[in-house]
Amino acid sequence: MVRTRFAALACVALLSLGACGHVLHRHKGDHVRATPVAPARLTTIGVNAWLWRASLDTIAFMPIQQVDSNGGVIVTDWYTNPRAPGERVKVTIYILDQDLRADAIRVAVSRQIAAQNGGWADAAVAAGTVQKLEETILGRARDLRRASVAG
Repeated sequence: MVRTRFAALACVALLSLGACGHVLHRHKGDHVRATPVAPARLTTIGVNAWLWRASLDTIAFMPIQQVDSNGGVIVTDWYTNPRAPGERVKVTIYILDQDLRADAIRVAVSRQIAAQNGGWADAAVAAGTVQKLEETILGRARDLRRASVAG
């Protein structure tokens, strides 16, 4: 009876470790060791927390206009690079999934150049800009996930 209760408690403890981001490994002598693994799905907010944090880190130099952590939307205000005062950009980031996957993020970039009348005119965004931003965010998210295990 006592042995059965102990076995049941041990199973519950091991299962709870597995649910908390650990992988169980069986070693010689039936010893079980838990190895921490950062989950690909970390959602203390409405979207993948790794992608959310990586997105904010990537555009940290830009003023933020709107954020919605439940909907997964980050919108920057217009940003003018001091080295290119005749142009400005605005970035919108959509986090589309709770999993850390390449198709879970979409970036939209708008660019304007200074017009002769003192206003702004829409202009084309350089080829590859959106893809480079998405790759940068995904790389940062993966780094954050790896660091959570090491740290």
